[in-house]
Amino acid sequence: MSDDNTEQAKTSTPETRYYRIRFREHGQEFTAAAAVPNLKINDAVMVKTDHGLEPAVVYGKAPANPDPEDGRRTSYDISRRPTTDEENRYQKLPGHEMSAFDTCRQLITKHGLVMNLIRVEKFFNGSKMIFYFTAESRVDFRALVKDLVQEFRTRVEMRQVGVRHETKMIGGLGVCGRELCCSSFMKKFDSVSIKMAKEQDLPLNPTKISGVCNRLLCCLTYEYDTYRSQRRKMPKVGRRLKIDDKVFRVKRQVPLQQSVIADDGEGEDRVLGKDEWSRAEILKSEKGGRRQERKSAEGRPGKPKGHT
Repeated sequence: MSDDNTEQAKTSTPETRYYRIRFREHGQEFTAAAAVPNLKINDAVMVKTDHGLEPAVVYGKAPANPDPEDGRRTSYDISRRPTTDEENRYQKLPGHEMSAFDTCRQLITKHGLVMNLIRVEKFFNGSKMIFYFTAESRVDFRALVKDLVQEFRTRVEMRQVGVRHETKMIGGLGVCGRELCCSSFMKKFDSVSIKMAKEQDLPLNPTKISGVCNRLLCCLTYEYDTYRSQRRKMPKVGRRLKIDDKVFRVKRQVPLQQSVIADDGEGEDRVLGKDEWSRAEILKSEKGGRRQERKSAEGRPGKPKGHT
């Protein structure tokens, strides 16, 4: 192929762009790559999934993937625009899911099952329906599934989820006033512990560090590593620092300001910036000295046991 033909092939290849999409109006956002030109906000598109093409709506542009070989930033690929028939069916899909939701709740009451239905998802091609629910224990829903299959004439899956996934599906606003992280962009739940709140000097009041799901806030993980790495570089609480012939005892670390609050020995607290504590001489703690004295005393020869 000549250089002219090669250059023409490059210019004729559509440029890959990245978009934020949602499969349902109040569903989670995903990043999708597309070679389809001129996509705009609220445009419907057909997206490749594991079970075939599914329709979605463009909610905006996403940052370009810095590494084309790294697909972690891209969840899906946009195949094409939908046909008129596909777009009409897509508009009716939420209504079908709500109808299935109501039918399933009636059947749950009929069978006397102790379970809370959360959401119904229907595949666009009609090959399967997923019913998400929560329950405090295992539920025997075999009779319910038979009724649902008979009602909808398709494959039915009952999927039990926890309270965090329930909140993710229902959605809502967090204490920060923004849409919940789990329902907007989070792909998986990370482990959260009370230690993360302590590391960030947050109040250990459950009502202040718990989310809508009554579990610890997922956002406690966002800055935890930063706080931990900053604290490691700073003098620990209880350390004695000597600065210009004056001794201070560290009472608290302030990682974001790279400063420490220290007692000056006269009952007054003073804020020491990084330029001060970084040049300070770290003195051996009195506690450590006393501990060493006790060890020395314990090591001295004494009278053998059993003798007076």
